[in-house]
Amino acid sequence: MKAEVLNNLDNPRQLEKLYRDDKPTFKRAFNSVYPDIKESPVAQIWNERLNFEKDDISWGSGKELTFVLMAAFMAGLVAKLPTFFTIDPEYFYPRNVGFIVFPFLMAYFAWKQKLFLKNLLPVSLAILASVIYINVLPNNNKSDTLILACIHLPLFLWSMLGFTYVGGDLKNDQGRLNFLRYNGDLVVMTTIILIAGGGLTAITLGLYELIGLKIGEFYFQNIAIWGLAAAPLVGTYLVQTNPQLVNMVSPVVAKIFTPLVFTTLVIYLIAVIYTGKDPYNDREFLLIFNLLLIGVMALILFSIAGTAKHSESRMLTFMLFGLSMVTIILNGIALSAIIFRISEWGLTPNKLAVLGGNILILINLLLVTYRLFITLKDYNQITTVERSIASFLPIYSLWTIMVIFLFPILFSFK
Repeated sequence: MKAEVLNNLDNPRQLEKLYRDDKPTFKRAFNSVYPDIKESPVAQIWNERLNFEKDDISWGSGKELTFVLMAAFMAGLVAKLPTFFTIDPEYFYPRNVGFIVFPFLMAYFAWKQKLFLKNLLPVSLAILASVIYINVLPNNNKSDTLILACIHLPLFLWSMLGFTYVGGDLKNDQGRLNFLRYNGDLVVMTTIILIAGGGLTAITLGLYELIGLKIGEFYFQNIAIWGLAAAPLVGTYLVQTNPQLVNMVSPVVAKIFTPLVFTTLVIYLIAVIYTGKDPYNDREFLLIFNLLLIGVMALILFSIAGTAKHSESRMLTFMLFGLSMVTIILNGIALSAIIFRISEWGLTPNKLAVLGGNILILINLLLVTYRLFITLKDYNQITTVERSIASFLPIYSLWTIMVIFLFPILFSFK
């Protein structure tokens, strides 16, 4: 290896190939010969690349940390509004859970990117209109349109977060993909924070229990609720200031879970046929079927967004293609079941919402699958897969707007 390193100093492509073929051996060989070639600019670059030491974790600037802590505190205050103003929690949280976190995440990215007022105004007006709208809807817990609005509102706020993340540039496809990657990293980081917080909670309650003090109710109402509200904000801060912490997690997750999910779904489809389960007349089964479809679709999108930069594995691309094909079959079954139920029992808000969502997912899946098929022949076409994902995100956002703001009016708030 030493001889190959020395002989290929003027051949960057071969050096890179040697490095990728056996990174540990390459590093040892390079470090052993570096004193003899340290005058070479190429050698100096490789030395920094192989031996650059970075801090384990960065806490960013003092101003940024202060901003995040203040935003986390404000998020906790919003979560505590039912206590402060004696609001019925069953009324408040289903309607306003999205406002506990998303507006403060938007504020963080707006502050971090120093966005102008013209970029912030549409987002601010959208949040204000959403707060007023969702809280003036008739208080009818049996209203399908109210439940649908409450379910889709966090998705709408998530799309507003994406708008803020890309700096208000609706044409920024790469920014949208980076937003998807950020979401994947955030899920990982927030999960770690919540697990650690859960452990701390168990230890704290256990210690106080030993001395005869039961602080459970006080702890959950005054400390845990702030922690839950702050977790996504702190997770975002850590992801943004320390991208090296989790930026390799998405590729690992994709490589592990894509073949597992693909195998599971194939077996599941066979089992559905074998057991004779009928999604056409079983409402609960159809609901679970659609939730499964959404979960698999999310895995495909995040896997492609998270691995495109890190992997040129033909096998992984093939598995994603296979997973997409199986998901199209699932989508077709779900879509036909919904259409059957509409033809038999008429149109309802729930059926229309599920129908529209399934059609959008099917179109997106067909585009992604077609692009993946092309990528199997030429991996350089992976960017077209990314674009087919990024270009579809605004369409999902428009659908959530229709469900939230138009469905209650179209169906007379029923």
